[in-house]
Amino acid sequence: MQSLRRKRCAGCRGGPLSLVVVEEGVPRCLDCVDLGHLVFLPRGDAALTRRSREESALWAVVVRFNRRRSRYERQGVLVEEAALARAEARCLADAEARRRRRARDAGRRAVEDERFVADFAAEVRRLFPGCPAERARAIAAHAGARGSGRVGRSASGRALSEEAVTSAVVASVRHLDTPYDRLIMSDVPRREARERIAETVREVVRGWGGRPLRLPAAGHRTRQAGTTSGRREER
Repeated sequence: MQSLRRKRCAGCRGGPLSLVVVEEGVPRCLDCVDLGHLVFLPRGDAALTRRSREESALWAVVVRFNRRRSRYERQGVLVEEAALARAEARCLADAEARRRRRARDAGRRAVEDERFVADFAAEVRRLFPGCPAERARAIAAHAGARGSGRVGRSASGRALSEEAVTSAVVASVRHLDTPYDRLIMSDVPRREARERIAETVREVVRGWGGRPLRLPAAGHRTRQAGTTSGRREER
């Protein structure tokens, strides 16, 4: 585990340590748990990581606790140095083939994403016929951005459910057509900010020919994070 507090080993008292193993509830250094001969391989190269694990008789995952998301996240792996060298050699040997495969996969995903954005935008226009075509496409592109975790990437979003499409439209109106973001940055609580702009959202959606809205409760599909200058909302 990567330690942000630079703890000391409960066994040899060495430290401060950047990497620790929590054993029986106390931190121990890599040497004390017989992992000191391993080297750290940061995340980022999936092929190299996979092959290093394959080549290494002993390996361990390195994680770090993300306080904002309240979860442990992978940072890389510890592997034998000789295993890493062999894995690097394997990666160099077929680097060009993997590059071409990545290019093909990227092209395929781009086509799929373009098709999905077009379908999502068409569904926005069907449910909200007064929504400008360019705005509908922008809503679809934002909601369906690959890796964003937004509603368009959810199962209901991929299925173009009415609830998911409406949620994406409401989020767009909230952030672009109301002072909601300014209220959040002024430290207005999210629930209160949503209540203040709710009628404006309804008016815009009504103007686009949408059905009467039952706006989601505060906190629906959103997370809030503090900053030194105010507060921002992920969307």
